[in-house]
Amino acid sequence: MTITVIYGGTRENGNTEILTEQAIQGLAVERIFLKNYEIQPIEDLRHDQAGFQKINDDYNLIIDCILSHDILVFSTPIYWYGMSGILKNFIDRWSQTMRDSQHPDFKNRMSVKKAYVVIVGGDEPSIKGLPLIQQFQYIFNFMGIHFEGYIIGHGNRPGDIYQDKEALFAAGQIQKKLKRKV
Repeated sequence: MTITVIYGGTRENGNTEILTEQAIQGLAVERIFLKNYEIQPIEDLRHDQAGFQKINDDYNLIIDCILSHDILVFSTPIYWYGMSGILKNFIDRWSQTMRDSQHPDFKNRMSVKKAYVVIVGGDEPSIKGLPLIQQFQYIFNFMGIHFEGYIIGHGNRPGDIYQDKEALFAAGQIQKKLKRKV
């Protein structure tokens, strides 16, 4: 089984990236930093007679990469009590991919994947981050993706995550699970 990590943060070596790296330490993974790609927001044309139009950006490169892996790790800071905008743009585009003749089995191919979520926030994330975890659960349920686990970390300023011993321990537990799978 192969792993790809989809990083939704914009701060290099931010708390979410640090915590995620703890969870995948020592594993062969493909890293996708969404901040390094151009992903246009979706224009909802599901009900338009012409349907979705081809968009000239990097989105399909990322989808093709993700489809080649078995385990997906979604990594995002908690921004305004939700996922980062770049990760949300990326997931919103799945609606388009489900109707794309270039990816006729997109939903079926995603349904065999396993997913983990790593989120970090500074405002009581263990409570206020739960709706974001629930949002991921709904997304995964819709797509048929198996939700394997999550970590919620506490950190605001750079490096704060190192003080969250519970989140670091949870990262170690996920790392053990992932090692057994690959």
